[in-house]
Amino acid sequence: MLRSSARRKIPSYRCYWGHRRRLSTGLNASVSPPITAVEKIIIDGIKATGPISFATYMQMCLSHPTQGYYMNPSNPIFGAKGDFVTSPEISGVFGELVGVWLMAQWMQTTEKRLPIRIVELGPGRGTLMHDILRVAAQFGGSHLKKVHLVETSPTLRALQDARLAPSAEKYGCTLEWHDSVEQIRRSEEEYTMVVAHEFFDALPFHVIEKTEKGWQEILIALAESSPAAPSPPSQTDSAPPDSDATAEPAPLPEPYPRFRYVLAPHPTAASTLLGMSSPRFRDPGLPVGTRLEVSPVGFRTMRPVGELISGESSSQSAEAPVVGVDPSSQSSEDSGGDAHGKARIRTRGCGLIVDYGASRAFEQSFRAFKNHSIVDVFHAPGECDLTANVDFAYLKEAVGDLVPTHGPISQAAFLEGMGLQQRVGRLVTDARNTNSHSDAERIREAARRLVDRAGMGSEYKVLGIGGVPHEEEGVVWPFVREEEGAKVV
Repeated sequence: MLRSSARRKIPSYRCYWGHRRRLSTGLNASVSPPITAVEKIIIDGIKATGPISFATYMQMCLSHPTQGYYMNPSNPIFGAKGDFVTSPEISGVFGELVGVWLMAQWMQTTEKRLPIRIVELGPGRGTLMHDILRVAAQFGGSHLKKVHLVETSPTLRALQDARLAPSAEKYGCTLEWHDSVEQIRRSEEEYTMVVAHEFFDALPFHVIEKTEKGWQEILIALAESSPAAPSPPSQTDSAPPDSDATAEPAPLPEPYPRFRYVLAPHPTAASTLLGMSSPRFRDPGLPVGTRLEVSPVGFRTMRPVGELISGESSSQSAEAPVVGVDPSSQSSEDSGGDAHGKARIRTRGCGLIVDYGASRAFEQSFRAFKNHSIVDVFHAPGECDLTANVDFAYLKEAVGDLVPTHGPISQAAFLEGMGLQQRVGRLVTDARNTNSHSDAERIREAARRLVDRAGMGSEYKVLGIGGVPHEEEGVVWPFVREEEGAKVV
């Protein structure tokens, strides 16, 4: 929770207001909606201690112990009645193919006599793990021993237990819950599989901007705390490395009237550290005005993931961002070249990270979802899902030389490479043979959504970790260039 202290004088913050683009909330702008419980806490905190970071705002909205979006049982999070639908909820084939990839890596290693444990970060309702367990039991048999679920929400833990307990009993494995991945011990006596689907996009992040003074943080303040600037700060035409921006960077969205964005008056220890946490961010060619969304929590989470998969402890601290590998030595977004030169690294596991994002930093991807629609990020704090695109290059830098990484590639390329067409074709045939033509069409339509290159198929990326490269091709399938055979279902 926010610290409470005596009111202090707030420094002079540069306001980010002006003619910003507003994301529609579907509300009459002249009518102020009721203040939510989380919003009241945030407002009181800002009044007491001054502007807060994006990370604090996101943490409060999503994870406040009683009123946070994921903590409050009154929030319908998943499914048709919720605020979003995930790939595992659309089709069980998604989880099956994820499970096939994981088991294929285990079957190709010399460690395949080791017992298997599966770790999932942010399991949601347990749908993905339910489908993975079915495949793991089929191919791994009695080797499947443990399932570790990283989840902080008591509400979601209850949903996961209800969904997975019957499967765990059926397949003879145990279920364990953890508040963080650091609580799971490293093991050289087990083969560890790690899965994270739409997990990293919900982790708190900071927004920093390069100025003449150095990296300064963009914060969130109350709308009425100081006058608005006459115009937004100037921008340049240059873009940071690995960015898709080729023209003037788009400004941050205009906030809801109760809050606004401000620039901290000077660099802080946090903004300076974040600006130095990646070789890409330290590039002297980055122009003044460059903005970056940076998630140190994502970095600190990814490092122990690499340790779990490698089976060995890191020599670097996971308590703060550290310099990772030079991204120039890594592959492009749609190639799996990281296996080259790293194939000798011994691993006792494998993993898949599936999320929104790309192998680059983003300047403006923060968004909110309510009833399957994008709304203003300041609309109904604590009652909307918040997300920001994942910088996969940052995650790869966090892993460093612990374990090889592959990709990311698009979800469409991954699923098609894993045999989506063949699996869907068989399911459709089985449905038709039982005169379930409506089921056949439903199966086909769900598969189309998963690989739609105008939607989920391209927006979601898949990062592979560990695994065994093909002896001749030197890559872990299907992390190859997409143009080499990607097809539409």
